[in-house]
Amino acid sequence: MALTPELRTQAKWKEIAGIPLGAATVDNWNQIQAFRAKPDDLLICTYPKSGTTWIQEIVDMIEQNGDVEKCQRDIIQHRHPFIEWARPPQPSGVDKANEMPSPRILKTHLSTQLLPPSFWTSNCKFLYVARNAKDCMVSYYHFYRMSQVLPDPGTWDEYFETFINGKVYWGSWFDHVRGWWEIRDRYQILFLFYEDMKRDPKREIQKVMQFMGKNLDEAVLDRIVQETSFERMKENPMTNRSTVPKSILDQSISPFMRKGTVGDWKNHFTVAQNEKFDEIYRQKMKGTSINFCMEL
Repeated sequence: MALTPELRTQAKWKEIAGIPLGAATVDNWNQIQAFRAKPDDLLICTYPKSGTTWIQEIVDMIEQNGDVEKCQRDIIQHRHPFIEWARPPQPSGVDKANEMPSPRILKTHLSTQLLPPSFWTSNCKFLYVARNAKDCMVSYYHFYRMSQVLPDPGTWDEYFETFINGKVYWGSWFDHVRGWWEIRDRYQILFLFYEDMKRDPKREIQKVMQFMGKNLDEAVLDRIVQETSFERMKENPMTNRSTVPKSILDQSISPFMRKGTVGDWKNHFTVAQNEKFDEIYRQKMKGTSINFCMEL
């Protein structure tokens, strides 16, 4: 059963350094911060709704040398431990990562300021995917609507204010993207853009392959491009979250794999909202060299 709005508005969340996170994650914060990263770890890092599942499937396909069957071994959520995930009495993301043999592929939505400190000293690899703020905001709105474990987002206009004020789970898009962008040359970070992945998936998948130290032939690369297309992943029960109970994700409200396009923000933003957002963007991203494509 879906939660009623009254129950949903009380969805349990707490804050760390002013950033909203699930209550169970905050309760498990000491374990998360004490996590021991290893030099051969690969950490997939994204702000929510920036192509996380997409890059996970790409990385897994590369890791499995394009073997489709091996990528069907389990749902995507179980293949790469989600570091800050917690829902007692189930094992936490840290528990799952600790049980995993090396080399490990892990996932996080944490900003640079919240990441467990061992990642910075372990010399591991980071794969960051950024998506333009407007599309990200729209996608996150629909995810908030269908997720039964996040607070009710209210109307689009109400949510618009929540998002620009950074009061959504995992905090401000601006701080998150800016934080990772600014350290991209100091660590082994491959920084990708969702829009580039849409425009030229083969070229971007090649970058990931090289970053992972893999050398796969053209035919395998083409298969990975095909298997990780939005259309294919939307139909794939291992990636489309269809196995998640309706009491957690109600896909009758909005599908987990909704559109996967660039520029859908134009169907949501009013002219006034767009002007306001652009002004806030200018202030928050002032002095940074990052550039986003807003439509393809």
